[in-house]
Amino acid sequence: MDLEEFGTFRVAACDLNGQMRGKRLPSNYASKLSNGGVRMPLSALVLDIWGEDSLKSPLVFESGDGDGAMVPTERGAVPMPWLQTPSALVPMWMFSDNGAAFEADPRHALARVLDRFSKRGWQVIAATEMEFYLVDDSNGQLRAPINPLSGRPLYSNAVLSVSQLDAFDGFFTELYEACELMGIAVQSATSEVGLGQFEISLNHCDAMRAADDAWLFKTLVKGLARKHQMAATFMAKPYLEDAGNGLHVHFSVIDEDGKNIFDDGSERGSELLQQAVAGCLAAMRASTLVFAPHSNSYQRITPGAHAPTGVCWAYENRTAALRIPGGAPVARRIEHRVACGDINPYLMLSVVLGATLAGIDDTLSPPAPITGNAYDQDMPQLATDWTTAMALFESDPMIARILPGALIENFCMTKQQEYDKLQSTPEDEHWKVYLETV
Repeated sequence: MDLEEFGTFRVAACDLNGQMRGKRLPSNYASKLSNGGVRMPLSALVLDIWGEDSLKSPLVFESGDGDGAMVPTERGAVPMPWLQTPSALVPMWMFSDNGAAFEADPRHALARVLDRFSKRGWQVIAATEMEFYLVDDSNGQLRAPINPLSGRPLYSNAVLSVSQLDAFDGFFTELYEACELMGIAVQSATSEVGLGQFEISLNHCDAMRAADDAWLFKTLVKGLARKHQMAATFMAKPYLEDAGNGLHVHFSVIDEDGKNIFDDGSERGSELLQQAVAGCLAAMRASTLVFAPHSNSYQRITPGAHAPTGVCWAYENRTAALRIPGGAPVARRIEHRVACGDINPYLMLSVVLGATLAGIDDTLSPPAPITGNAYDQDMPQLATDWTTAMALFESDPMIARILPGALIENFCMTKQQEYDKLQSTPEDEHWKVYLETV
């Protein structure tokens, strides 16, 4: 894409909360991108949910908050179809002046994990299923969106309803067209359990590409919804009485010969699959803060809320946290179903795939897969509250094996600051903080 055909363009990197942090630049700045000509404070990627400095971060108050060099990712420029004026976005990531990766950049964290797979001659293939709500927030509260055909608010749930999808045909048609322009490979769209809730499945692709797609897709959906006089939200639980938003990820690992290492020709799957499952289970409780990063997240991961809370796995069982889907053995994969819709996709994939490798490295064995309804069984649980999740994440040795210390430290600082500030905000006002920031 020729950036000089636009009057201005944007550059942005992903911060620890998954938000875009960057700049708007004139077209004549395009030639400076590849040599680190765009600079931002290192602290820009460790801001809290409001975009404020983490007050205890050594990046801000001990290092003098120096600048980092913003460098384009391999994704290249993409159009921004949600804007009225044609423009482009260049996804970036942060480096220090000596060329080293900035350790608190979540995209670098995922690159570090994927590099460990690559050194074994393995490639991770991943796909996400992303749930979101369309809402009407025009009157200072969250309400069901207006049906464009009837002009009235939606009044009932419509699981797998084609007519509900077709009622929002203008939005979804433009969404599919925009995804094609941005290089986001989209599969199915479905009407989900919640009132005005939908799910989009993205194609299997290289894991870094899958994380990029998820990050860009969130911004696209929220932007297009506003064009259609609605809001879209990936909040974990927009309505207490309705279903929550999750983000499921499917992944497999391909070796140098193109073989799926989880496939041994059987329904059970290979020993490497068993070890990967065991690693994911071992890290799951300490990873709760990544899977449920905000105050609102803990309204989703509660018993009886139709979201995984127990640390378990199963074959072809959607009540389990880890599901091994059926089908041909050659397509054997793991579906990780824990994450809320409000997550940072780079951090989520980092802890899931890092745990996978830990299980393989340590030749771990999983417990027996469950049968029946996971919600009715006694088993280890995810952290049930935000403060416990922070403490576990900060001190867990497996998390320390997966993520850089600077990222762990700063992520916990931003979460603690978010927690502290929300204590003075009525809980029924929290949605105004999260509606379009997550």
